[in-house]
Amino acid sequence: MKKEFVIGLVGIIALVALFLGINFLKGKALFNTNKEYYVRFANAKGLAKSSVVFADGFEVGIVSDIMYDYKNPGNVMVEISVDPNLVLCHGSKVSLNTGLMGGCTMNITPASISSEIYNPGDTIPGCDVSGLMGKVEDAMPKVEEIVAKLDTLITSINRLVSDPALYAILVNVEQVTEDLTQTTAHLNGIMGRDLPMLAQTYNKVGENVLLITENFKTLDLGPTLDSVNMTISNVNSMVDQMRNPNGTLGALMYDRSLYNSLNRTVGSMDSLMTDIKARPKRYVHFSVFGSKTK
Repeated sequence: MKKEFVIGLVGIIALVALFLGINFLKGKALFNTNKEYYVRFANAKGLAKSSVVFADGFEVGIVSDIMYDYKNPGNVMVEISVDPNLVLCHGSKVSLNTGLMGGCTMNITPASISSEIYNPGDTIPGCDVSGLMGKVEDAMPKVEEIVAKLDTLITSINRLVSDPALYAILVNVEQVTEDLTQTTAHLNGIMGRDLPMLAQTYNKVGENVLLITENFKTLDLGPTLDSVNMTISNVNSMVDQMRNPNGTLGALMYDRSLYNSLNRTVGSMDSLMTDIKARPKRYVHFSVFGSKTK
């Protein structure tokens, strides 16, 4: 009896140790006083058993089990074991966040304490949060568009660099830069050499103008202006006499018969000169021995 009793006791102890060991490997506490809840998700996102559960970034429990509803695809039930001091009220959010290097964590955002509280064993609806990898996936199309544009830009730059016209433009720019340098040097020479001389010349001109102005101030222009006015009056009087047909100058200008007589006289003189040129011997007689009277 004593031998069989020892063997049975050892077997019972082994079974208990096996049970506790299996639960320990599953991540369950040996003397579990945590509260159990269920969370329903449409996608488990690679969540694994014994994963840590966080509440506002603080570790409050672990994932006890994950069950998939094969009859209703799109439903994943996750059993969580959390600290008994954690109170989950209606409005609390449970989300799955995927990391950049893989893996998935569960985070609980508890709502403010109200009269409606989830009891252990209740099912809490989970919310879908894209997480960091989801944001990266959303950004990938934009990155692909940017890469395509960068490829087009690089192709355009290569085409521009390989264009022979670019070398000619660079040569022209170099020539223009050299010309500008020479022009700047000439301008500096003008500014340093010719401009002071011009400034001195302008100063002398200004002094001369001031001197002339001072001389004008000292001149007595009254008699001169009187003489000019008298001369203008005499000219006006002469013009009036010329316009008067009864005066001597007016008669000469407006008498038509005098004009005709002078015209006839000029015509006769022209005829006489023509005849003298044609027959000079008729008017001039010259002889060494004398001339006869004709």
